[in-house]
Parts: sequence; structure tokens; C-alpha cells
Amino acid sequence: MSTTSPFCQRLSLCPSLPSTARAKYKLYNTNSSLIGTARLSASCFSSRCLRNNWRFLCFKDDNSSLNHNIPKTEEDNLPMEPEPESNQPNVNHGWLSSLRQIFRAEAEAWTVPWTGKTIVQVMLLWMASFWFVGSWIIPFLAHTSGFRKDTLTFRGQAFYSLLTDVAEGIAGIGILHSCLSPFRPLSPDWFRFSLKGNWQLDVGLGCLMFPLVNRLSQVNLNLFPMLPPAPVTVSNVERSILARDPVAMAVYAVVVSVCAPVWEEVLFRGFLLPSLTRYMPVWCSVIVTSLAFAFAHFNMHRMLPLVFLGIVMGAVFARSRNLLPSMLLHSLWNAFVFIDLIK
Repeated sequence: MSTTSPFCQRLSLCPSLPSTARAKYKLYNTNSSLIGTARLSASCFSSRCLRNNWRFLCFKDDNSSLNHNIPKTEEDNLPMEPEPESNQPNVNHGWLSSLRQIFRAEAEAWTVPWTGKTIVQVMLLWMASFWFVGSWIIPFLAHTSGFRKDTLTFRGQAFYSLLTDVAEGIAGIGILHSCLSPFRPLSPDWFRFSLKGNWQLDVGLGCLMFPLVNRLSQVNLNLFPMLPPAPVTVSNVERSILARDPVAMAVYAVVVSVCAPVWEEVLFRGFLLPSLTRYMPVWCSVIVTSLAFAFAHFNMHRMLPLVFLGIVMGAVFARSRNLLPSMLLHSLWNAFVFIDLIK
């Protein structure tokens, strides 16, 4: 496609010289004079004319004593428009653009050195350890120590739950460390935990979703009316709340707001979500991880809200590549539910 050169565009804006000025210029018939004039004209238009927008300075020939300045046009006084800086980041649209990248399969996947065999191995061993520690190890230790769970006070049951949750978390993280040890050292974006970054807005927007997540519990019942009704039982947490035991309530608050979010996020968002990006896009990995997160709670009546909550936390983690925001969001959600029970 042919385009008009900047020289031709500028020349069209310059007024023609008066006839008297044109008459004063000498025209030489010798080849040397023509070459000298051509060189002067070329240097005029190629160097200074390109550097000075809308202004043309016509230099006289060395053999001429005349110096004529072409008058400025009205366009010469107009300010120059700055060229847009394409490399300058747009802060206002940074969060939305990165979120679009996640769900448009444009987000960069993690470098996963292990295969699906390791992924399945870690998840199965974690489920087995979760059941074995909670159903056998801790009850056995309590029994050998002379305690029975059903005879413990509210505070005793609270500390029993704390011990169980800590033991399950340590077992799960230990399995993760053991299975991934052949692949060390890992790249810096694995299990990253940092206070740096602009993730505060992510957590704030995630908290705004809490009422919607709570509402989805009723939607879940309406969508699946064939599900058997949940058994009407009162948990140890609810009994402690009804008894208004401050120590027991504080211990349960630590269990649900600190312990559980840490090891659950390390496993689901820290390990499973990035590992699945070896075989699928990031957005698909977020959804699959959310389904696994919901099934791991073994509560079909809360499947839909847990899936949605998992998607929110997965999107926050995939955008920040940082476990701290998803842990904090998970902790705030559990605290939100706990405070709702206290009311």
C-alpha cells in the first residue's frame, strides 16, 4: 500500500515562495553546481525537516548570499500530540484483564515436572491419611491417655478438634513433601507465600461474594429436591456456642479460621490446581479443583456453594500466584459462617 511520505505532507502545507524570491535564486548549468544544490536540498529535507514538525528552514547555497525563511502556517502553532505509550500499564483495568486471561485460556500455566501419576498418588494418600488420622490415630491416642470423646467437656471437645485438625494437616503436608521430594528444587511460583503484590482488592471482592455463596445453599436444595434431608444433629461447635463457653468458642474459631484454611489451600490451590495445568487450561483447572474441593467436604447439601466458593478462591490464586490471598479469603469465609452461627 502506497503512503505519502512525511516530506510530501509537510511540503503541501508550505506556502509557495513569492515570484520575486524565486527569481533571485540562481540556477547553474554546470554539473557540479547541480550536484551541490541537490545535496543541500537532500540534507535539508532529510535531517532538519524531519526533526522539526511543521517548520521548514530553506538553507541557501554556498555560492548564494540570500537567505529566505518560509513563513509559518497556522498549523505550525498547534501543539504536538503526544504519541500513546503502549508499554505503560493500565492500573485501572489490571484486575479485570488478568481475570479475563484466566477464563479465556490465556493465563500462563505452571511448569509441572511431575505427571498425573504423582497427582493421583498425592490425592489418594491425602484422603487415606485424613480418614486414618481422624478416625483411628487420634481416638486411639485419646483412649490410651484415658480420655473418651463423648465424655469430654465443651472445652475438651474443642481441644480434641484442634488436635485432630492439626494432625490431619501435618499428615497431608508431610505426604505432599514426601511425594514431591524427587522433583526438588521447584520453580519459585510453586507454593508461593508472600505479602507483596496487589492482592488486597482480590480478597475484598471475594468477600463481597459471601452473601451469594450463603444464598446458594438454598438454591442447591431447590435444584436437587431428591436429595435426602440432612440429619438434624447438633455439632460440637454448635453445642459450645449454645453453652456460651468462651474458651471453647475461641478454640473452634482457631480451628475453622486458621488451621483448616492453611492445609486445605496448600493441597487444593497450592498443589492440585497448578498440577492440573499440565493437562488443561488454567480456567478448567480452577473448575476441576473447585469440584474436588466441594466433594472433599462430603456434604451434598452444600455442593453448589462450595463449588462456587472454590472457583472464587481458585481465580484469586491463579491471578496472584500467591497462596496468602486464597488462604485469607478461605479464613474469612469460615469466620463469616462461624459468626453467623453465634448470632
